[in-house]
Amino acid sequence: MADFDLIVIGSGPGGYVTAIRASQLGLKTAIVERSELGGICLNWGCIPTKALLKSAEMYESLDHLKDYGLSVEKRGFDFAAVVQRSRKVAAQLNSGVTFLMKKHKVEVIEGTARLEKGGEAPKVVVALNAGGSRTVTAKHVILATGARARTIPAIGLEPDGERVWTYREALVPKTAPKSLVVIGSGAIGMEFASFYRALGSDVTVVEMLPRILPVEDEEVSKAAHKAFEKRGIKFRVPANVKQLTKTKSGVSLEIEAGGKAETLAADVAIVAVGIVGNVEDLGLEALGVKIDRTHVVTDGHGATGVPGLYAIGDVAGPPWLAHKASHEGVHCVEHIAGLKPTNLSSPIPGCTYTTPQVASVGLTEAQAKEQGLEPKVGRFPFRVNGKAIAAGELDGFVKTVFDGKTGALIGAHMIGHEVTEMIQGFTLAMTLEATEAELQATVFPHPTMSEAMHEASLDAYGIVLHI
Repeated sequence: MADFDLIVIGSGPGGYVTAIRASQLGLKTAIVERSELGGICLNWGCIPTKALLKSAEMYESLDHLKDYGLSVEKRGFDFAAVVQRSRKVAAQLNSGVTFLMKKHKVEVIEGTARLEKGGEAPKVVVALNAGGSRTVTAKHVILATGARARTIPAIGLEPDGERVWTYREALVPKTAPKSLVVIGSGAIGMEFASFYRALGSDVTVVEMLPRILPVEDEEVSKAAHKAFEKRGIKFRVPANVKQLTKTKSGVSLEIEAGGKAETLAADVAIVAVGIVGNVEDLGLEALGVKIDRTHVVTDGHGATGVPGLYAIGDVAGPPWLAHKASHEGVHCVEHIAGLKPTNLSSPIPGCTYTTPQVASVGLTEAQAKEQGLEPKVGRFPFRVNGKAIAAGELDGFVKTVFDGKTGALIGAHMIGHEVTEMIQGFTLAMTLEATEAELQATVFPHPTMSEAMHEASLDAYGIVLHI
């Protein structure tokens, strides 16, 4: 008889949420975690970065107090205190996950897991953090081991904790570097660029693709580029990194941009060139688990092809987002329990917490055209939105993409103040398969910045009201 109904390996947003849902469904559940409950997202990713970015936003807002008729006598910051606050936020949420595991009677096994062939599902052999090992069995095992920053040692893109950082080192430096180069302009790279620039660092971002935030709609990407340049961030786009070399004073980066060689010097380099799945040392090869470019291959329910073994979240492939991992985990465990969960094709929003913020869901205008659709596109700028004007947050816009034949909302893209809090409205609309008719008939409260969402929907059909 198996020790548990379900064992989850990894306690990030995918793993711990999966364990909670399993417990709710009456499954005897254990979770194996080699480090901190909550995983990278809670302890070294999503949460502490947002705490840092909030401090940066508050500090930057002091530059604009005169615009609101306000003033302060002295402007400054305590960098150590900024970092410490972010660690306290992470610690608070870590204790919250610990409480949730106890509340839902999920047994937490502290150690490093390895899989071996077993009965209904692979056996889990845990090298315990406290010493020794423990072998546990279950009817089902879910991998939620996440991913880590991609490095490229051959050209020097490998962290050393001092001059070359990944997101982890960038979260807890002793002091803010006077200058830094960020390699990669995805969400992680741009968030750190935004944070350090706000606190006075000289920041240059290097991106090999033709534009920054390359997964975003091209109009949003271009607007973000201009907004970041206005804040003093410099860009080399597109540019290939040839070699990073450590120097006595920092780093030297050899790049090729526009066919010309160039050398960039800085105190620190942040490597943000993607992630790789944590698939090593788990025993997956011996079990015959199929792996594609460091990610476990799964079906529509998270099954790996090995009886009783599933994978969810970052280790199972893109998009590499915490909320996607949680959604997949709930779906997977409900499927295991014999329920009929909603499919995994629900639209997944993406958010970048820079200043200004960027948020999107669904297809870009270009992707819609590539798929042979005839998109109807609407736009509405915040500069003519009443709440935005009152708040002094004029930058940015909302863009909607509808299917010209069916009227279905197939994409939404936003840049501006707190748009990460608004994108869920469009996500819900797409999940409910709303068309332009439902969005145009929806009553949006006034005055709010969300009214721009309504106006952009109207604009797609030529009936915008306030521009």
